[in-house]
Amino acid sequence: MDHVEYVYTRGMDESEVEENLTTADHGVLALADGDDSYAVPLSHHYDGERLLLRVSGHDEDETKRGFLDSTATATFVCYGASGDDSWSVLVRGPMRPWDGEVDEATLNDWFPPFRVFDEATEEVAFTLYELVPESVVGRTTG
Repeated sequence: MDHVEYVYTRGMDESEVEENLTTADHGVLALADGDDSYAVPLSHHYDGERLLLRVSGHDEDETKRGFLDSTATATFVCYGASGDDSWSVLVRGPMRPWDGEVDEATLNDWFPPFRVFDEATEEVAFTLYELVPESVVGRTTG
């Protein structure tokens, strides 16, 4: 393709990956069940040691829970783009419910406000999951 514009990218070093995972607060979690896939935007918290994902659950929608239970290796994609400048980090590994304790003030510090759609806030429940990184890859322009 002779007339398609390209922008070169390079691999990020560990400090760049850490910086992007720490400062960004949203990404997309990709899950699978056999030949079926499911991807959902989620807020995350990365503190240099663990990647926590805030997963909401609703009584009438068990899709997320079913895919979480059936996925052996999940992929979380965190990214940003502005014009020709962009970056992305892919974290792959197993997911498990996080067994730590956290209060509401800390949740509000770790995560941005949760976006609700047509549900009442008292009907929304959260579970924190930890994605255990087996592979972390970052790319950026430049």
